[in-house]
Amino acid sequence: MSSNSFGARATFKVGNKEYEIYRLDALDRHGISTKHLPFSLRILLENLLRTEDGRNVTKEEIRALAAWNRNSKPEKEIAFTPSRVLLQDFTGVPAVVDLAAMRDAMKRLGGDPKLINPLQPAELVIETGDRSFGAGRRIRVVESLRRQRAA
Repeated sequence: MSSNSFGARATFKVGNKEYEIYRLDALDRHGISTKHLPFSLRILLENLLRTEDGRNVTKEEIRALAAWNRNSKPEKEIAFTPSRVLLQDFTGVPAVVDLAAMRDAMKRLGGDPKLINPLQPAELVIETGDRSFGAGRRIRVVESLRRQRAA
């Protein structure tokens, strides 16, 4: 949970559901301009607001990114923490194998293998391609999906 040093945390209601958001204009209210930032850096700045904990992400780091100047030489890394990671099969399978190997090693050393987990939720997508289905079966599956979407 964020330290919320700038009071950026807010809620956004859609229908009956509320979502937690972090507003960049909270920085503007504190005299920290964000209007000059390119969109990509605004995304990173929102991520810093969301993950500010006073240790890994500090309010000073938030101020430093907000003070970005296109003519300055970058001197500091930006701590980016995605909310989830989506891996394709060619990158995800080695990652899953590494996790399994680390869990096996933890168990061999007498530790709890359940402690070996990614810091963020990870989703692995394995595309089997058209060859895994017979042509007729693939067409039936696609047609079934179209009917479900149309209903």
